[in-house]
Amino acid sequence: MKEPLVPVVPMSHTAHIRSHRKPRRSATSSIALRAGVAGGVLSMAAAGASASANAAEPVTQTIELPTLTADMSAQVAQSAAATQQAAANYELRAERDAAAAKAAAEAKKDLAEAKKKAEAKKKAAEAARKAAAERAARSAERATLSTASASASASTSVSAPSSGSVATVIAFLKAQVGDAYVMGATGPNAWDCSSLVQAAYKQVGVDLPRVSQDQSMAGTDVSLSNLQVGDILYWGGKGSAYHVGVYIGDGQYLDAANPSKGVVIQDLSGYPADGAVRVL
Repeated sequence: MKEPLVPVVPMSHTAHIRSHRKPRRSATSSIALRAGVAGGVLSMAAAGASASANAAEPVTQTIELPTLTADMSAQVAQSAAATQQAAANYELRAERDAAAAKAAAEAKKDLAEAKKKAEAKKKAAEAARKAAAERAARSAERATLSTASASASASTSVSAPSSGSVATVIAFLKAQVGDAYVMGATGPNAWDCSSLVQAAYKQVGVDLPRVSQDQSMAGTDVSLSNLQVGDILYWGGKGSAYHVGVYIGDGQYLDAANPSKGVVIQDLSGYPADGAVRVL
C-alpha cells in the first residue's frame, strides 16, 4: 500500500533560523507582571524591614534597659535619700520639741520653787518681826515691873508682903507667856518650870530654891480647896515634886509646861496638882 503523499511547501531560506525577537506580550500581562514585581519588591522590603526591626529589637532592649535601670536606681536612691532626710528632720523636730517641753517644765518647776522659797522667806521675816516686837514689849513690861518691885521691896518687908507683891508676881509671869521651854534655862526668853517660878518671886524679894523638889518644901502648905492667887502648885510628892507652877485665879495656873507648849496658862481641872505652898 502506498503511503499518502505529503504536499511539499516551499520554505524560506531563513525559516530554519530561530527568531531572536521576544514574543509580544499583551498589555494586560505586562501590567500584571509589573504589578507583581512591584508587589514582590514591596513585600520583600516590608519583610526586610520587619526582619530588621525584629532583629534590632533585642539589641534596642539590651542597650536601653541598663540605661532605664540606672535612671530608676538613681530615682529610687534619690527618693530614699529624701525619705531619710525627712525622717531625720522629723526626728530633729521631735527632739527639739521634747527639749523645749522639758525646759518649759523645768522653768515652771523652778518658778514654783522660787515662789515657795520667797513665801517661806516672807513668812519667816514676818515671824521674826513679830517675835522681835513681842520681845520688845516684854522687855518694856519687865522694866516697868522691876521698877514696881523695887518700890514694893523698899516699902514692904519680905516676911509680910502686901497684896501688891502678888500682883507683881502675876504680872511678871503673864509677861513671859509665849516664851520657850528649855530644860535648865533661866530666862530671859526661855525657862524651865522652876526657874520661871524662882524669877517671878524674886521680883518681890522672895528667894526660892532653884529646883522644883525644894520649892515644894518652901513656905506653908495649903489645901487645893483653899488656893489663893500667887500660891505655888506642885506635881508629885512633897520634896520630890517633878513640876511646879503658880495659881493665878479662876481655876487657872501659869507654868513653863514643856518644849511643845512653852510658857502658857492652863486650866487646873485639866491637870490637877498634887499639892500647894504659900510663900506670900
